[in-house]
Amino acid sequence: MSKAHVIAFYLPQFHPTPDNDKWWGKGFTEWTNVGKARPLFPGHYQPRIPADLGYYDLRLPIVREEQVDLARRSGIEAFCYYHYWFGEGKQELDYPFKEVLKLGKPDFPFCLCWANESWHAKFWNKNGGCTKKMLIEQRYLGIEDYKLHFYSLLSAFKDCRYYKIDDRPVFMIYRPLEFPDVVNFITVWRKLAKENSMRDFYFMAQTTMRADIDKILSLGFDAVNYVGLWEWKTENRILNKIKRRFYSDILHMPYIHKYSDMVKKLSMMNREYEDSKVFPTIIPNWDHTPRSGRGGYILHGSTPQLFSNHVKSIFDNIKVKPVEKRYVFLKSWNEWGEGNYMEPDLKFGDNYINVLSKELRNEE
Repeated sequence: MSKAHVIAFYLPQFHPTPDNDKWWGKGFTEWTNVGKARPLFPGHYQPRIPADLGYYDLRLPIVREEQVDLARRSGIEAFCYYHYWFGEGKQELDYPFKEVLKLGKPDFPFCLCWANESWHAKFWNKNGGCTKKMLIEQRYLGIEDYKLHFYSLLSAFKDCRYYKIDDRPVFMIYRPLEFPDVVNFITVWRKLAKENSMRDFYFMAQTTMRADIDKILSLGFDAVNYVGLWEWKTENRILNKIKRRFYSDILHMPYIHKYSDMVKKLSMMNREYEDSKVFPTIIPNWDHTPRSGRGGYILHGSTPQLFSNHVKSIFDNIKVKPVEKRYVFLKSWNEWGEGNYMEPDLKFGDNYINVLSKELRNEE
């Protein structure tokens, strides 16, 4: 076993929900934002129009099967579904995953990432600033709620498709340092796993800050997924702020960086490739102006060839790790509203999928 193991984040948003109907209008999904996006400067790739799968609805089993067919082609080993639990049983965007469990299809490995943050409506002004209105608050309600949360997912953890590392089910927490009681949560869930004849969890956390890795691991996590989406720009935070202000206040533009610069910078990082408890991330693209307009952040100029360079450099660098720890997360499979997806579009077709497949074959 020499090749990298790629796990792709999966956004279960593309279906109507009662709350989204209430907040944004009947039938709203992420496609609403994606479809109305427009270019904000010369050469800006918008709108992004899905090709093979179209503007799909995740309530349809055939759509989920077709996504898995494409993921298998690319060499992805599992989907990591974003999971939303706000306390006292309040969930959002849970229908697609519940259908995957109920139907036993698609027959494709999965794990869960608890996206533990409050939801806000963000209202962007022309200068790129925004105000926020609370929609749902992320609450941490103690042991009884942790138990309720665990038992709501027990059938998933016991499903033969649930993805494991070291033969332990993977569960990721998106914002570990915003969860004040996370140590107790981990302790409670480890105890519940034992009581329910499960193997212990493989707890993971995500971070965008390298400086936080040791602190996160000290809380009881087995590993950290590092997402180098923003931190690569410059170590000079003052310069970052000046540049951001220049774009927003002077140019009235989104915050734009070259995708090629990100690829070069991430290829030179060390800890993510040497530490067996830190898993790096590959990033096909980023542009969340469909959601935030001129307040957005853009990695400009991604192409399949540059993505190929990015993937190859990550795969080459993690070869220093033991073969059983060569895990890589892909952000993401289908976050169209952030321009962060692998699914075919009208401009590049399935070229990103083909690139990943080719680089994984080269690893064998």
